[in-house]
Amino acid sequence: MSETDLPVPDEPEATPPEPERVRTGVDSVDDVIRAVEELEERPLEEHVGVFEAAHAELRRALDHTDPPTEPA
Repeated sequence: MSETDLPVPDEPEATPPEPERVRTGVDSVDDVIRAVEELEERPLEEHVGVFEAAHAELRRALDHTDPPTEPA
């Protein structure tokens, strides 16, 4: 009996661990992150629109940040 005649044990399929989801605590930014995370489930034709909307929303979030307040 040669090595090629030996049965090969079934190897379990390696499932990569789920990546840790990034959340900022800022609802509008977290919505953008969620939309980008869901791109894999959407048709390729929709990706550009999602990225453009994400860019616009992130710019809006940066533009509307309140400056730090001075301690009294």
